[in-house]
Amino acid sequence: MKKILVIQQKMIGDVLASSILCNNLKTAYPDAQIDYLIYPFTKPVVENNPNIDNLLLFKEEFRKSKKALLHFLVSIRKTKYDIVIDAYGKLESNLVVGMSGAKKKIGFRKSYTNFLYTDTFRALSKPKTSAGLAIENRMLLLEPFSSKIPFDNHPKIFLTEEEIKNGKEILTKNNIDFSKKVYMIGALGSGNNKTYPFPYMAKILDAIVAKTDATLLFNYMPSQSKEAQQIFELCQPETQKNIKIDIVPGSIREFLSITYHCNALIGNEGGAVNMAKALYKPTFTIFSTWIKKEAWNAFEDGSDNVSVHLKDLKPELYGKKSAKEMKDQAMKLYEAFTPELIIPELESYLEKN
Repeated sequence: MKKILVIQQKMIGDVLASSILCNNLKTAYPDAQIDYLIYPFTKPVVENNPNIDNLLLFKEEFRKSKKALLHFLVSIRKTKYDIVIDAYGKLESNLVVGMSGAKKKIGFRKSYTNFLYTDTFRALSKPKTSAGLAIENRMLLLEPFSSKIPFDNHPKIFLTEEEIKNGKEILTKNNIDFSKKVYMIGALGSGNNKTYPFPYMAKILDAIVAKTDATLLFNYMPSQSKEAQQIFELCQPETQKNIKIDIVPGSIREFLSITYHCNALIGNEGGAVNMAKALYKPTFTIFSTWIKKEAWNAFEDGSDNVSVHLKDLKPELYGKKSAKEMKDQAMKLYEAFTPELIIPELESYLEKN
């Protein structure tokens, strides 16, 4: 039986994206042991995935204690993996690859770490399909493998029947009217420079309610309740009546179980959008002014999955610079990313979703 280790020590969206490696490896080698090395906080998006045999958690203590890190690396070596696939490509994963003792070690091509790997692949700079660069580059790492069944590039989240039932019960207890559309709103990004300005977001929510009379749920952590309340208070009174701001998921899995019953997720680009797509839920994404859209606009089809980016609407503000090169001007660029630029596209989207 082959033992395969997949490494992706990063954020939720990255861990979800790289889970396609586990899914496809299990297709190619159904009897293999597929282990997935991730950070503990990202665990909820890959729980119950039948294609992953073991989740290995890279704990914070491994960064603080050389002794703890060494003990972990020794445990990796003792497992005797046949294949290690490194989708992360940073020092932490380089150490795991180097200590693994695996015969086949696959990663991305970098001049200073190529000696660690048996197979390396140069990351694409432009997408070739609607899957986007984040997905396409990970699929490159599967090139050394063959399968009678075509590989599947769509990340998936696996909810239990109990979780799906629980999500419905939460909404029912909060008197959600399912005869109307229900939208999950990604009102807040993971940081200020990834969050659409509050007054602008309020106008977006006003437009949604005016167009659809939908019920809006806010996706935010308890620590963000103050910011969520600020957005709520900026909305028109008629919009506020349609926002169920008190429904706060107690965990990521609970958020997923609630989103499962929504018509779509609308809001800031980030982990929540990627999770919704993995549940095969429609998404309307507002990209941060400095995030590279072509990396994370996966499976856009102009219908179920749509996104807007300031660079597409006002390219003159960027000149020849990439979005990422404008990171230090992100907040100033947000001022130009007015709701009036987004609402026409959004209203067209709402007619279909």
